[in-house]
Amino acid sequence: MISWRKHYKKGLIAIGLLLSTSASIYGQDGDPKNGEKLFKANCTACHALDKQVVGPALKGIVERVKTEAGLDKDWLHKWIRNNKELRASGDKYANEIFEKFNKTEMQVFPNLTDKDIDDILAYTTNPPVAEPAPAATDAASAAATTAAPADKTTTNIVIISLLAIAALLVWILIKLRQLVKLGQSEDLAGLNESRVKSFSEIYAKYHYIGKGLLAILAILATYGIWNWIMWIGVYKGYKPEQPIYFSHKIHAGENKIDCQLCHSSAKYGKVSEIPSMNVCMNCHRAISEYNGKYLETGKDKAFYDGEIKKIYEHTGWDPEKQQYTGKNTSPVEWTRIHNMPDFVYFNHSQHVIAGEKAIINSFNKKNPDNKIDVVCKACHGKIDTMNVVQMANDFTMGWCIECHRTTEVDMNNGYNKEYFKNLHEKLKKQYPQDGGKITVDAIGGIECGKCHY
Repeated sequence: MISWRKHYKKGLIAIGLLLSTSASIYGQDGDPKNGEKLFKANCTACHALDKQVVGPALKGIVERVKTEAGLDKDWLHKWIRNNKELRASGDKYANEIFEKFNKTEMQVFPNLTDKDIDDILAYTTNPPVAEPAPAATDAASAAATTAAPADKTTTNIVIISLLAIAALLVWILIKLRQLVKLGQSEDLAGLNESRVKSFSEIYAKYHYIGKGLLAILAILATYGIWNWIMWIGVYKGYKPEQPIYFSHKIHAGENKIDCQLCHSSAKYGKVSEIPSMNVCMNCHRAISEYNGKYLETGKDKAFYDGEIKKIYEHTGWDPEKQQYTGKNTSPVEWTRIHNMPDFVYFNHSQHVIAGEKAIINSFNKKNPDNKIDVVCKACHGKIDTMNVVQMANDFTMGWCIECHRTTEVDMNNGYNKEYFKNLHEKLKKQYPQDGGKITVDAIGGIECGKCHY
């Protein structure tokens, strides 16, 4: 009897241990924290934990595969490492999944070790609690803290202004009192006799001063009109609101997306086109919400998610079904910021390809404390720091000419070195103090016909 009870107790302990470790058998024997890093690096382009993106939601995928097909982690290892090979072997469940998700090819991952896959599966089974993103209230409180000294300064200015007005009023009252006393004295009659009583008398007395003032006013008016005319069409600092909010700081700054991924014709074309919505969908087909840490002051995650939804509305994309519905709204009417007049010829490729090194070097020499690493920034400013893009320079003819006069031609370029060989030797003799440096104006960069034809 005692022996039977011993074996019974041992059996219960064994069953308990088996049950307690069964979760580990199905995906929790890896490191969820490391799995999170691997998941974000390899899987987030097509998958999310809690919803379908390009592929299915992966939270609880180990248990789901076991429930649906009676398969274990070994099958998942084969699927993740090389799903094509698994499908080619005739695996029924692998081919069912392939058909279910519109025959979308999944990337193979032969570089992932068994431990890496175990860590990813552990993350999908038991994801660690994510640290909350900085809330909009935090940004607002930070802004309020920053604004507090400014508010205090404003209050001080108002108080000082009121005191100054009060002092001025007291001074006026004192002067009025003095005038009243003066009116009661005999000196007032003599003072009135000596005063000028008409404008003609004033003009006759001070006509030289009057003519001088009129001449000065005429000169100032002429200068003002000339200055106003010269700045017609110059919109430095112009930053209009767009129909869909797009932060270059998030895309080009925080996420390091290359300019030419969206503006593909800027390098090899005459103009840099406005990207179509299909370019946006290359990424936002899989990115339906904003999970970045950066939040612009006054904006929260819900704001950015709402802007992504606008992209879906204009393209007719259904994020739940992961397909186009064919029911899209009207085209997005973007407001153009940089727009050369029709009488000006400007070729992007000429500057971005042929002049890239020369422009960057020239800009960095003139701005040692504000250097650039991409040629685009020389004209458009540091776009990767702008939440709302603005016109960073004047884009006047004088601005272009000044650049052509100070930018050296890249003589290490094989074509330039051979084509301008004789000119280079001539300039060395003509301007020995400059070492014969060739700037863009020396090769016709300020000829009228280069830009106006």
